[in-house]
Amino acid sequence: MVDVNRVVLIGRLTRDAELKSIASGQAVTKFSIAVNRRKKNGDQWEDEPNFFDIVVWGRQGESLHQYLLKGKMVCVDGELRQDRWQQDGQNRSKVEVVASYLQLLGGNPGGGGGGSGGSYGNSGGSRNSAPRGGDHVPAEDSFADDIPF
Repeated sequence: MVDVNRVVLIGRLTRDAELKSIASGQAVTKFSIAVNRRKKNGDQWEDEPNFFDIVVWGRQGESLHQYLLKGKMVCVDGELRQDRWQQDGQNRSKVEVVASYLQLLGGNPGGGGGGSGGSYGNSGGSRNSAPRGGDHVPAEDSFADDIPF
């Protein structure tokens, strides 16, 4: 049997992305997203936020850094990686999502900015194009109430 390590998440950035270079010169972009999970509490449904750390390596991260701002909704497709280290004699570990594909999904909430965004991945092709500034999908409530259908 083959092991599978794949995760797809859609959520909003909890902070602006950080772009750094490691000792070898390779770029790494890191950010965190919040993904809400609906759960029933008595008679009411509540959103329970779950937080995930995302890592984007290389040119993909460099290209996306300027668009990855707090509140931006993204879809991340990647794999889970566990980082292990020792700190003060204690074993520590952290699980991160290493993105292989990332799609910008919309503007900041209430900001009116951005559109449906672009798609980015490590597999080449049209996914690596820059976001188009003219792509704007209006929010549902921005339509007039007199739509005939």
